[in-house]
Amino acid sequence: MPAPGIELGRASGESVGAAYFATNNPNGNFIVASDIGSDGKVTLRRAYDAGGIGVHGIQNPPVADSLFSQGSTKTSAVGDMVALVNAGSNTIALFKINPDDPTDLRMIGEPVCSGGEFPVSLVFNKAGDMLCVANGGAVDGINCFTVDQKEGLKPKDDLVRPMGLNQTTPATGPFGTAGMISFTEDESQLVVAVKGAPPDMPGFLAFWDMKDGCPSTEYKRLDPVKGAIAPFSATVMPGKNAIMSADPGIGYTIWDLADLNDGGSGTASRSSANVVEGQIETCWSNYSPSTGNYILVDANMSFISEVSVDENLKGTVITHIQRPDYPRIIDFDIGTINNHDYVYVLGPNATVFDVLSLDGPGITPIQRIQLWEPAQRAGLMIDNNHMQGMALYFKK
Repeated sequence: MPAPGIELGRASGESVGAAYFATNNPNGNFIVASDIGSDGKVTLRRAYDAGGIGVHGIQNPPVADSLFSQGSTKTSAVGDMVALVNAGSNTIALFKINPDDPTDLRMIGEPVCSGGEFPVSLVFNKAGDMLCVANGGAVDGINCFTVDQKEGLKPKDDLVRPMGLNQTTPATGPFGTAGMISFTEDESQLVVAVKGAPPDMPGFLAFWDMKDGCPSTEYKRLDPVKGAIAPFSATVMPGKNAIMSADPGIGYTIWDLADLNDGGSGTASRSSANVVEGQIETCWSNYSPSTGNYILVDANMSFISEVSVDENLKGTVITHIQRPDYPRIIDFDIGTINNHDYVYVLGPNATVFDVLSLDGPGITPIQRIQLWEPAQRAGLMIDNNHMQGMALYFKK
């Protein structure tokens, strides 16, 4: 039987996986789970109390993208788990995924303190036995936990590593705030994107060396090449020893990690700051394994861009669509079904959840799910300024 939760809809057929996002509501944070069908389309199913509250960062006026980050909800396919931040409670919740019915979730243990304030981004290691968090508030920094399948998250001793961003709780943003946390491809380092505050403070990437599951005491700073302003995301570029950051100040930045051996000066010839024409707020990025391309999302202009990157790390925008009916799209993830990739993107302003097909090249919308009415019927509190996160899980 499913674990207790709020029922949002009935199954419409055999699912191949699930999509998860958080309500991040100040009156109670819930994780929303939807079935994914073999055609890539979704069906709303259930919502579960995450044991904490959400919050919106300080912003005037407040708009969608309440945490100023990417990766606030994350899954581990190996461990059959999904984790999310309770940003208003400074905690992290961990759920076990039923591999036979991925919308059936069970909280493991209790939500644990994130080790700081205003947690905004999470990352599992490949083995699924470690989870790390980026805190972006007045008490900022990273922290890592051992993942226990029976007892939940266990903080490692003395592993809180500050970033020194001089922020508030919740953070005042979006500029000058912590962004996405990731492992490098070989998991030898943790990296956090830090958005700049133009014109005086450029953004940067912060790297912590990992040894025996512990991050180094101090981080190495990698400054951007000329033109980059506010690295928001930190998407690993497979096989390239590089990271892509969506940058609302320009479009996107490609970071050649060979620059780290250059003292963090950002002078390696393969690093670049790249313009997305007409963009205003390109903040999210992800890799499409089936197409080999990268997808960027601009919340303000409702742009979805597809970028091809060659072996010399030269990026080219090959598809660039604007969806006026997609008001303020934010967090997204990419899933592969039968060797075909789909984009799952959250649209808080219109309280919608959209699915698009990646045609390699090309992007085709295939579904829009309205969230407001089913949430209201079920008594689930959502609004257009707080929803955040998107993470996928597929049956083995």
